[in-house]
Formats: sequence, structure tokens, C-alpha cells
Amino acid sequence: MGKRIKVQRRGQGTPQFQSAHTGKVAPAKYPSITEGTIQGVVRDLQHEAGRGAPLALVELENGTSFYTAAPEGLAINQDVKLGREIPIEVGNVIPLGNIPEGTLVCNIELKPGDGGKIAKSSGSYATIIAHNEDMTVLKLPSKRSVQIHSGARATIGVTSGAGRMEKPFLKAGEAWRASKAKGQVYPTAHGVKMTASSHPHGGGRHRRPGKSTTVSRLSPPGAKVGLIAARSSGRGGKRRRE
Repeated sequence: MGKRIKVQRRGQGTPQFQSAHTGKVAPAKYPSITEGTIQGVVRDLQHEAGRGAPLALVELENGTSFYTAAPEGLAINQDVKLGREIPIEVGNVIPLGNIPEGTLVCNIELKPGDGGKIAKSSGSYATIIAHNEDMTVLKLPSKRSVQIHSGARATIGVTSGAGRMEKPFLKAGEAWRASKAKGQVYPTAHGVKMTASSHPHGGGRHRRPGKSTTVSRLSPPGAKVGLIAARSSGRGGKRRRE
């Protein structure tokens, strides 16, 4: 009968496809929103498995602490502030509505109080483009512009760890460990190289799927492989002659 394909097995929630808990430190989230300005000090910079940017442990003056993705230039024992009317300095957490246009920010909240969702990976940042009433326009790392509520908070600066992807994996074991820390599967095999009972693209002598690789977005897990809900495939029409 053959085994179920990897797409189906990953959905069962077994430990084989779950992200390992070893080496995890803590979620990188801002504390809850409070009125006024809070002073904090960076107590430590730590590495977390599966995360490219280092984590900064910030201890606040009210006795609480939190972890956040460290921006470039942040150092241990450096003072940081959380609030509205505070200086635009690296490491400070300020609502988007109080940040001048053209400033580079990271660890941005999608909604006020969610702790930070955007531009948290190493070397990523967003740019403040404009302010429109209670909304702020940002240019994301994908070069796309979005509008986010001005009450959402962000960290001044660029997430540290830029250039991490420039160093290649010199051994297959390093790629395997990096994938395992994120719950990814490594190595991966092409579907056309499998048997017909293991993958919809498998079977055949000439290493070709034998049918269209574009499937519906509503396809069941056993068939949802290849170009999922693709609007077009191939070269996309005739090229214009010069």
C-alpha cells in the first residue's frame, strides 16, 4: 500500500516533526503596555537555538524583565527606555506614532500589545514612511508597504546578526542541526524520485510527474504538493521583442 507522504505525517504532531525544546531561552516579547516611561537595563545577551539574532535580557525598574531581539549596537549594562516621549536611540521601545519618518525600526507589533511580530530575524528592519492620523505607513523587509496602528510599539535600530546567511554550511551535519532546531526536515528528496505510493509525483522511468503539478488550494493533504494554488507557471507568456 505504501506509506503516507511527508505532508500527511507532519500534520500528526509527532515528536519527529516538532521543534526541539533544547536550547530554547524564552519568547521575545515586549511587556504589557503601561502609561509613562519605564527605565530598563540590558543584563545579558544570549543565543537561542533556531534563532539567528541574539536575545537581550532587559530588567526593568519595576522588578520585571523580558527578552527581546537585540538590535545592532546594544551592549550589556546599557540603559534602555520604554515609553512615548523618550529619545530616538538604539534599543529604546517607542510607539510608531512617536517615531520620526525615515527611522529604521525592528521587532514591530502588528497590533498594540501583541509583543512584537515583524522584523525580528537577524539583519531585518522596517522603515517609517509616513503618519496618517492613527495609522503609520511602514516599508517592510519585503519592500512592501503596510499600515499599522500608531500605538503599536517597535525597537529603534536594526536586528543584529546581519550577514549570518553569507557563511555557507560546510558540512551536511550543520545543515541538519540548523533544520532540526526549527522543526524542519532535512534532507529533502524530490517527489519525482520517490515511488508512486510515496508521493503524487512519484513513479515512472523518466523522472517526470506525468501530470500537472498545480493543485487546488482546497486539495487534501495527500495531494497538496507542488505548485499550490498557482496563478500561472512556466515563462508566463510571450516575451516582448526589442
